[in-house]
Amino acid sequence: MTAMMIRIHHVLGLRYRDPMPYMQRVGEVFVLNLGVAEVADTENRFHPQWLDEIDILLDEVERSVGPAALVTTATGKYYSTGADVSWGLDNLEHMNAFVARMHQLLARLLTFPVPTVAALQGHTFGAAAFWAMAHDHRIMRSDRGYLCFPGVHIGVAYSPGTVAMLAARVSPDAFHEVLTTGRRYSGEQAWELGLVQATADPDELLDHAIERGIAVAATRGSVLGEIKRTMYARQVSALQRPVTGVPAQEWTTRGPGITPPPHTSHP
Repeated sequence: MTAMMIRIHHVLGLRYRDPMPYMQRVGEVFVLNLGVAEVADTENRFHPQWLDEIDILLDEVERSVGPAALVTTATGKYYSTGADVSWGLDNLEHMNAFVARMHQLLARLLTFPVPTVAALQGHTFGAAAFWAMAHDHRIMRSDRGYLCFPGVHIGVAYSPGTVAMLAARVSPDAFHEVLTTGRRYSGEQAWELGLVQATADPDELLDHAIERGIAVAATRGSVLGEIKRTMYARQVSALQRPVTGVPAQEWTTRGPGITPPPHTSHP
C-alpha cells in the first residue's frame, strides 16, 4: 500500500466489516474474486477499504515473476453493483476523495503491466461497469446478468476521466447510447455494442477468461505497461484531475435504494 493510500485510508476513517476480495492462482493466471470466499451472493460494492484491498492484490500480481495474466470475476448474482451508496450518504464530506481514489484504481488497471480480463458472471452496474471497461478484454455471461451505466437515471454525473476512458473503448454511437440512455444490456446486447469482446455460457465463462489470459500471459512486463500508458495518456491525465462537487450531485437526495432502471430492449 502506497503512502498516499495510507493517508486516504486514515482520512476516510474506515470501519468496515463487509466481505473483502480474494485471489487464487491458476498456473500463469491470477483470478481475483471481487467477493468473499465461500459466500455465493455478495454485491461487492466499492468502498474505501475494498479499494485498498484490491490495490494490495494488484501489488501481489505485479510482484510476480514470469508470464502472467489477471482475471477478475465474482460468484452468484453480481459481479459488482458499483459504488457503495449507503457509505457515500453517510460520508458525503469524504466523497470527493473517495471518487478520486476510484479514479486512481481505474488508471492503474487501465495501464496495468499485466494483461487483464474481466469475466462478468453477473450484474455489473455503475462504477463497476467502468472498472470492467478498464480491463483489456471483457467476457460476459450469455444467459443472465446486465451491464449498465445508470447515472442518467440515478442522478450521477460522470467525471471527465471516466467518460474519456469509455470513449477510448467503444464506438462513438455506443458511447453516446450507453451514457445518455442508462439502459441495461444483456451479454448479447453488450457484445453487439462492443462493450464486451465475447460471451460464454455460465459454466464456461471463467474457463474462457483463463484461456484468454494464458494466451496473452507472455506479454506481461514493463513494455506492456509503457505501451498502455502511451495509448491512454489522455485518459489517465483526465482521471488524475482533482475531483470536486460530488456531494452536490442529485444522487445524494435520493437515498440508498437507488437502482438502475428496468430492462429496456436494445433497438
